[in-house]
Amino acid sequence: MLFTLQEINQWLGITAYEIAIWLASFLVFSVFLTLKCDAEIEISWWLVFTPLFIADALNGYFVIIVCIRMYVSKKMRPALLRTGWSLVQLLLIFLFQFLLCWKLTDPPMFDYSEVMSPLFILSQFIMIRGCQLH
Repeated sequence: MLFTLQEINQWLGITAYEIAIWLASFLVFSVFLTLKCDAEIEISWWLVFTPLFIADALNGYFVIIVCIRMYVSKKMRPALLRTGWSLVQLLLIFLFQFLLCWKLTDPPMFDYSEVMSPLFILSQFIMIRGCQLH
């Protein structure tokens, strides 16, 4: 069963623009990851993850613009709720990507459970948000 764009927006609080940015960055990330794993080019893990970091920055900028526009149109409460949810979500995703990149660069530093902890927290937030919708 596939979700509609409206259901994705309700459950995750992300728009079509944010999804498009994530998909484009994930495509470039996949190309870099394939080249790195096949040893075609010698690049660092930080460079491989750069498209994902750029996508997070662009989505954060988009969230701030939407917040300002909603605030100007006198929708203060929805603006703060949407901005808070989106920034927490972006922060947890960025933290996961950062920790994973750090783990791949310096292996003995973290356990994978510590690296995955932002995703566990994000899944809990999504479950709470899902319960609030119904």
